Amino acid sequence: MTTELTIARPARPFIGEDMDLKSWEDVKPLFDDLLNRPLPDADALRQWLHDRSELESYLSENFAWRYIRMTCDTADAGLVERFNYFVEEIQPHLSTYGNELDKRTVESPFIDQLTAEPQYAVMIRGMRKAIEIFRDENVPLQTELQTREREYGATVGAMTVTLPNEAGEPEEITLPKASDRLYHADRAAREEAWRAIWQRRNDSRETLDTLMTDLVKLRHEVAQNAGFANFRDYAFAALGRFDYTPADCFNFHESVAETVVPLLDKLAQERQAAMSLDELRPWDTKVDVEGRPALEPFRSGEELIDKTIQCFDKLDGAGRLANFLRTMRAMHHLDLESRKGKAPGGYNYPLEEIGVPFIFMNATSSLRDLVTMVHEGGHAVHSFLTRDLPLKGFRNPPMEVAELASMAMELLSMDHWDVFFDNPEELRRAKLQHLESIIETLPWIATIDKFQHWLYENPPAGPTDEYLAEREANWLRIYDQFTDSVTDWSGLERYKGIIWQRQLHLFEVPFYYIEYGIAQLGAIGVWRNYRRNPEAGLQGYLNALSLGYKDTIPNIYAAANVPFDFSKEHISELMGFVWEEIARLSAPAA
Repeated sequence: MTTELTIARPARPFIGEDMDLKSWEDVKPLFDDLLNRPLPDADALRQWLHDRSELESYLSENFAWRYIRMTCDTADAGLVERFNYFVEEIQPHLSTYGNELDKRTVESPFIDQLTAEPQYAVMIRGMRKAIEIFRDENVPLQTELQTREREYGATVGAMTVTLPNEAGEPEEITLPKASDRLYHADRAAREEAWRAIWQRRNDSRETLDTLMTDLVKLRHEVAQNAGFANFRDYAFAALGRFDYTPADCFNFHESVAETVVPLLDKLAQERQAAMSLDELRPWDTKVDVEGRPALEPFRSGEELIDKTIQCFDKLDGAGRLANFLRTMRAMHHLDLESRKGKAPGGYNYPLEEIGVPFIFMNATSSLRDLVTMVHEGGHAVHSFLTRDLPLKGFRNPPMEVAELASMAMELLSMDHWDVFFDNPEELRRAKLQHLESIIETLPWIATIDKFQHWLYENPPAGPTDEYLAEREANWLRIYDQFTDSVTDWSGLERYKGIIWQRQLHLFEVPFYYIEYGIAQLGAIGVWRNYRRNPEAGLQGYLNALSLGYKDTIPNIYAAANVPFDFSKEHISELMGFVWEEIARLSAPAA
């Protein structure tokens, strides 16, 4: 089945078909209706929840489009203004009314009739926690935070470097395009690109240092207003982390240090030996060890989506997964290629009302971009599988589940990457590089998460210079715990001290990172199931995603037939499976 489909948004029986948000006054009467409407029985409460979901889905999508358009063109002041208007003039009212509506829900005399059903029990649990931590005085602080957080994207999105093009002439290019040169066989060209990238980042060191300090202070104030000792503890409550604790995160850090970092060292040692280098330098870590050209799985955004659709068709013979992407293409819900002025990174943004998400990324032509595409494609599959769930709360799973969708798709799709690589040797290289990247990614996740714990357990207190020095020292201490001991950073210490500034999550979505590690473990489990039984493995994955947030995280993982477990023993077992695959792909052809 290859028909490209478009999807119409559902009817709006509560808010009206012609709703067009221009100001808070356009939606205030609807919120007042929800706040004051009589709810005489459980059926009335259910309908009330449906009406609330309809209104909040509309507003969520309205905000989403403002964000999407702004990130597609950060230089357009009008788009930034439209986004900021929502943040400053609409969002504060939503926070206040949302808290009142949550209280009305949980205080209903009929709530027990709903919470007897697991999906309502999970949703109401989250509402109760949100009520517990809500403070009126935090509303303006959260508005300020949302505005300040976007400064990161504007700063990094404007970064370019000038490097010689193929004709030897200077050319201004984006950092993602410059990063492609780190795969170049010419070591001098790699070093030139690496130094240019990090010098450009270093030029903005003070700007981003100041921004992070300001964000930590604001977040600490929010936490203290809500009665928490620090923002870490507040964030765990705000993110609804009911199924694990900070202590579990610390155990994850130590487990990764003990079971994964030794493999990282082994990979680095093998790379240094294969390249016959006296010292392995940071610009030597991406290039093919045999000096072969960088893999180029596609040459344009259009080719990338074409081949991803083919890949999804091969994964799911029924064509359902590929048709999700066909629908997105037909509806112009894709912006894939890197260009100046785009915000950094990539995302799949759920659009709550129509249920067809938007994928944004900065593709050039690298394997990294292929992985990003299938990663965001996994998120898109999740959005489609949950779009018909009746309440917004059911459609919004926690990130530990959302990232299971994306990271498992990276591995599930890998067996069908032959659509990107018709050369068997290039296909082998691509698979090997991706599996090695898992060995690299888990320590990086532990690094960023542990650094966040330090940041918010130690908010700025003394003089700024002393705080910045202490922050950098602790960053380096944590980074060294989880990086390989082989790479030589001599003379590059000023760059090593700001590596954390490349991580968008630290600035824009604090404490959203450990989820990648938890989900990576689940994804390896899903892939192992798929390898053992493709049909059952894929179906388990789809079963889990289709639940949305109608059950607890451990139960959703169980639906995929994988444990919600990040103990040392489990991580070691999964790493053994990955390492066996790496060894198989690395073995000489018979």
